Amino acid sequence: MTTVTKEDTPAPTPSAAPAPTPASPATPAPAAPPQGLAAYPVDVEAGDLYRHAAPDVAQAWQQVARGLEALEDEAGVPVQELVGRQILELGMSFRLTGEDDERDWPLSPMPLIIGAQEWAQVERGLIQRARLLEAVVADIYGPGRLVAEGHLPAALVAGSRYFARSMAGLPPRSEPAIHVYAVDLARGPRGQWRVLGDRLRLANGIGYALENRLALSRVTGSLLTDIRARRVAQFFADLRGGIARECQRENPRIALLTPGRFNQSYPEQAHLARYLGFPLVEGRDLTVSDGRVYVRTIAGPKRVDAVWRWIDTNALDPLRFDARSQIGVPDLFEALSHGGVAMANRPGAEVLEAPAFAAFMPGLFSRLLGEEPILPNVATWWCGQPREAQDVRARLDQLMITPAFGQSVEGLPHGRPVAGASLDAEARAALLAAMERRPVDYCGQEIVSLSTTPALINEEFVPRAFTVRAFVARDAQGQWTVMPGGFARLSSSREMHTTLMGEGDISADVCVVDPAPGADTVRGPMLSALPPGTARITPASALAAPQTVRRGGGILASQAADNLFWFGRYVERAEAGVRVIRAVLGSSIDVDAAAGHNPEVIARLVGLMVSRGALSPDQAALPVPQACRAALADPALPGSLASLMAAIRATGLTLRDRFTTDFWRIASRPLPMFDGQRPGVMLRAARELLERLAALSGLMAENFTLGPSRLFLDMGRRLERALALCETLRALEAQIDTPEALGVLLDLTDCQITYRSRYLAVPTRAPVLDLLLLDPHNPRSLAFQAERLVDHIARLPALGEDALPEAPLLEARALLAPLASLPVAAWDFARVADVEARLLALSDTIATRYFLQFERADLPAKGSLLA
Repeated sequence: MTTVTKEDTPAPTPSAAPAPTPASPATPAPAAPPQGLAAYPVDVEAGDLYRHAAPDVAQAWQQVARGLEALEDEAGVPVQELVGRQILELGMSFRLTGEDDERDWPLSPMPLIIGAQEWAQVERGLIQRARLLEAVVADIYGPGRLVAEGHLPAALVAGSRYFARSMAGLPPRSEPAIHVYAVDLARGPRGQWRVLGDRLRLANGIGYALENRLALSRVTGSLLTDIRARRVAQFFADLRGGIARECQRENPRIALLTPGRFNQSYPEQAHLARYLGFPLVEGRDLTVSDGRVYVRTIAGPKRVDAVWRWIDTNALDPLRFDARSQIGVPDLFEALSHGGVAMANRPGAEVLEAPAFAAFMPGLFSRLLGEEPILPNVATWWCGQPREAQDVRARLDQLMITPAFGQSVEGLPHGRPVAGASLDAEARAALLAAMERRPVDYCGQEIVSLSTTPALINEEFVPRAFTVRAFVARDAQGQWTVMPGGFARLSSSREMHTTLMGEGDISADVCVVDPAPGADTVRGPMLSALPPGTARITPASALAAPQTVRRGGGILASQAADNLFWFGRYVERAEAGVRVIRAVLGSSIDVDAAAGHNPEVIARLVGLMVSRGALSPDQAALPVPQACRAALADPALPGSLASLMAAIRATGLTLRDRFTTDFWRIASRPLPMFDGQRPGVMLRAARELLERLAALSGLMAENFTLGPSRLFLDMGRRLERALALCETLRALEAQIDTPEALGVLLDLTDCQITYRSRYLAVPTRAPVLDLLLLDPHNPRSLAFQAERLVDHIARLPALGEDALPEAPLLEARALLAPLASLPVAAWDFARVADVEARLLALSDTIATRYFLQFERADLPAKGSLLA
């Protein structure tokens, strides 16, 4: 059993920051310059990244520290607040395990700074490790010599929950098994870098590394460029090119396959898809036909050439792997095995993530590569071997005990490693007994002491222990490339027992800095140029190649169209609900309100809230303030504003790759705060909601190009607005000839000013109905909504080539015909009810033609406002 040799190289001499020159006593003392890291407290024995840096790298640390202090002085607010604002602007968030709500991403303003010489060693070690992992995966699912010759125990391979038996023995493939993966690294007190673990299943953190750099660059301006930090943009271009290389078309379509919006890293996946230009799809968006993969779009199935998967192998195909999977794609395995789709990474590659494999990696380097590891593993002993198991039990107090295959086992709750010395007598005895019963489930690992790094916490530089997640990918030539930097996790503890972000942890950008500006140092945005000094040189011709000019927003998957359509409907439904609440509240405190003199009109409005699900029938008898509070804030009512705003947020989560940051920030805001049942306070909350919804409507109109995405958003709004008007007319039918009811109609449709500009008299039936039903120039009229629906549907792509109108367009034209041809005198409430029925039928026809057919149990019912 080979273990990792302890670090025995002497620590480098700490570099001292240059002392500031004192002011002359004969001249007035100038303002105190930024002190930077002069007072930085640190235990040198911890191997601090700054204190042990080479002089030129230490100078970069000091330059950044002084720059952050100067930025804080100039802005007049803590620099952490400036970074926090950028996090909000970018929509950076994450979710802790077991939590439903997202948290803002915790980012330190001070990056980790690593010199090019030190990073070059890390880079070589990562590429060496990538070569080894590729060779091991190829052997496990190919000839199997490592197991047959005794270099790997069969139980080690077959015992992993990530071993994909279906992938074993498939015909050899030309494309690699690994395209992109992440490595968790620790830096010890003497500067030695070690591998804590490999992440071949999901490259979690790669999107956060990109977002960290973007947020920090926005806050600090040219500061990162000034210290010669290498840029990361080329890495993502290489990653995209590496996946595209395995496709069979010149301009392949690459999809990012996500588990969905409830996944812990969904915000990261959405950001990556948007940045790389990949369609963000779920399993139900994809289908397999004739051995090829297609995405269901509004224009019919479109071929997908490659999939960057962010779901486990077991969940990929319910017909081949785990039949219980609800997020996979039936027959995806068949398409993959016959070359119908490329996949990053190949199913089953994550078998090497099992901590137990670390015990055999040193020997595999020698066996397969004939080399010693540049980046050694943390010393690991797998208890599946009798001598190692006995040794681990004997040294329990000196080791971390971890699940051998990364899952919960007896004595280790939640599958998390435990320091043996931290166990009390009872827990220790229970763990030892469990290890005796099933030793193969456990590993012992060396307890690693971590280096520290300066972190800016509460306006003070303090040392924090850290780990770095680095990223490796194949480029368009099939060669390995390493991101020049990565994503760091900082903890207040010297030990990290999990690689997930936990309570109190913060992240930091990782900057690799070159020693001096050279001819290849490109100034400019930190995300848009070739990183200087990379180990692999990209030809200038590749960077200068002209891009093909394109217009449009790419494909629109059926599920995305569905979500856009319903996002527009929920926004419009919420606006209609707020207007009714505002009308009822206003009548209770303002005698000049439109319905203030007619209690029957108020009763009809309360009945309208009941029919829309904003109130229960029992709540209709409550006093007006209590009823309105329930309609605003009761999440148990499907039509309440609380439920509708939650539906807007939930639907918006599925569209994060399409929404701008401003749009998403408004959409995800919670309900306004209000206390008690005071009508004035609730009225202010209603007005604030109306302003917010108006802002969303404005962004929908202005921030989406006139393509399918905007068409479906606006179709949802138009259809919902028309349904709301029909239902409101029917609710007020008995009072329609009263000025109060007509005034309410004008208020609810926001048409008071338009009416008054045309008619000086009090509202009367015919002019009001003409304005609301038939006026094609009024953006609130039924005729206007019908015209827009016809126009939008006509712009959508057709499935056939016969140029004949499809069912949605025919129904929309039939809806418009009476509104465009009949005078107001011909309209009665039976005709209004007929229009409402046609609108509901049109909604169903649109869904049948363009959307996937599935139920949403987690959102308010789809359908009319009566639902």
